[in-house]
Amino acid sequence: MTVVAFFRSSSFFLSVLTSLLLWVSFPGGGEIWPILLVALIPLLYSLFGVNTRSAIFCGLSCGLVHFTLLLYWIVTVLSKYGGLHWFLAVPALLLLALYMSLYFALFALLARFILLVFPAAVSVWLLPALWVGVDWLRAVLFTGFPWMDLGYGLFEVPVLVQIADLVGHYGVTFLVVLVNTCLMLILRLIVTRKTSVVTYAFVLVPVLCLLGGAGAYSTNRFAEEQQTSAAPDTPRITVGIVQGNVDQSVKWSPAQQQDTVENYLRQTQALFVSSHPSLVVWPETALPFYPPSSEYMQLLRDMVAGNSFALLTGAPWYEIIDRKEKKVNFFNSALLLQPDGQYGGKYYKTHLVPFGEYVPLKKFLPFLAPLVEAVGDFRVGRIEHPLTWQQARAGVLICFESVFPDLSRQWVLAGANMLVNLTNDAWYGKSSAPHHSLAMAVLRAVETRRSLVRSANTGISAFVSPAGTILRQSELFVPWAATSEVTLSQELTIWARYGYLFAPFCLLAGLLGGLIAAAKRRWA
Repeated sequence: MTVVAFFRSSSFFLSVLTSLLLWVSFPGGGEIWPILLVALIPLLYSLFGVNTRSAIFCGLSCGLVHFTLLLYWIVTVLSKYGGLHWFLAVPALLLLALYMSLYFALFALLARFILLVFPAAVSVWLLPALWVGVDWLRAVLFTGFPWMDLGYGLFEVPVLVQIADLVGHYGVTFLVVLVNTCLMLILRLIVTRKTSVVTYAFVLVPVLCLLGGAGAYSTNRFAEEQQTSAAPDTPRITVGIVQGNVDQSVKWSPAQQQDTVENYLRQTQALFVSSHPSLVVWPETALPFYPPSSEYMQLLRDMVAGNSFALLTGAPWYEIIDRKEKKVNFFNSALLLQPDGQYGGKYYKTHLVPFGEYVPLKKFLPFLAPLVEAVGDFRVGRIEHPLTWQQARAGVLICFESVFPDLSRQWVLAGANMLVNLTNDAWYGKSSAPHHSLAMAVLRAVETRRSLVRSANTGISAFVSPAGTILRQSELFVPWAATSEVTLSQELTIWARYGYLFAPFCLLAGLLGGLIAAAKRRWA
């Protein structure tokens, strides 16, 4: 089939239909989550009756449309804040979407061989494993960009995602793809009319058993977590969130620093009118200056001492390496300011945003340096000890660190009994991206069974329970301040111990199945 013929074929339209159905099902899009359970059927069905090249085109077409719709907000980030003209920002988006679609193409290529070689009773398991494995590959290659895997689409129905404490959000994705694959194969068997009742049974019965077991586990686990959170002997701490809603276009202006600080101080003081939080959380880089050399830090110390609470806030930070050589390291940091005016701990962001907080291969790509945020070219930190105040030991995720499950896992293994996500989503504007960020953060809470406190400059800020229930959340682009009791947990989930290996195991199984199928097809 030629390229022109492919774009006129039903396979092309079925592939694009999957992209549109995914958009309709995702948060920030149509937000009709049940469609997620059938969204992949058109793509999977299109792989029957096409050659190898057309299968790759199916994956590329689906991926290109899907990721363009999913990541359209990147144009705003690059053009409004990165200084690129729109005619450069749009191609940059399309290049990123094309790169991401290569993973869909790999899946489609191997999935075609699996569907052609293996019986339906085997394919129904290999395809979900392959999909999850490819997702994991996308999360680790070239620093990783695991934005909105399918399992995140169920974040608003926490009872459906409780298996994440066993096998992570990848396990939820596995079940979503399993349902799609099973329904597609049953449809295929009905259309071909070449199958006995036994074949239907071999496909349906194991799938229904797994789904039934997962459903029973999730229902019971969700009820257990709710009981634990409500129990009077469960450790907890009262936490406040302040969402400053500071305009990104003026945030780093020296003339605006005092207004920004006063804005946060005013909203924080308002929290103490009706409650007394022990810990208050401000967003990523809420302080638009370097604390070691700023006169405004005394205002913060006075407020913290006067109200006897600890402040966890984001701020840029620097460390002088060599004064004579003028060597200075800059960090995107989280600071814990105690009532005595001392810092109870600092955390430097470990997973920086490429081309946002540093330029990869900077010596070879100097023309991209203007894309780095004005506060500096940051250095990488490391996860060591949680930031501790009273009973709380907070593991901090700055900005899009919340999309990487292994970082929250590292914090839990280091002793964190709660998670805090500091972020500045103002870059995204009023797009789907803040909704995506919240969805991914919710799964971090379920995987680790930790309460998650999310403080975002312009939203969405939220309190999330260990069961993944959003207890309170803000609107976008409004000032917002709220308090809530946050439970503290010491539990070490199966996912944190062993379940994190589920996704790489799926990659191994999926690739092995695909390669065996490809070899058999070639020999035949």
